[in-house]
Amino acid sequence: MVGTSEDARTSDGEELAGKVSASMSIIGKYERNENQPSIEMALKIAKAFDITVDFLLGEGDFASYDKETLARLENIQKMDDNTRSVLFNLIDTYIQNFKTKQAFATGK
Repeated sequence: MVGTSEDARTSDGEELAGKVSASMSIIGKYERNENQPSIEMALKIAKAFDITVDFLLGEGDFASYDKETLARLENIQKMDDNTRSVLFNLIDTYIQNFKTKQAFATGK
């Protein structure tokens, strides 16, 4: 959950433990899947990573999106209607082009 190498896990685990007011021992148990956080702790962990709980759990519509994609979607949502419409038209053009190339590549 927190890191890959032992040093990274220890460093990141200590930082996370401080952010969520938990012991390093309990964070280690979460990392090793020996224990599951409570709902309250899952919320604290999600806030510490600046993600949603459903993203942390791998659930929900946007759980498979990386943070950069989610940030872009959030920024698009904040745009005025006209700007968002222009952007969606541009995106739709690229999507249609991609699907066309796929169709010809697979012979469908």
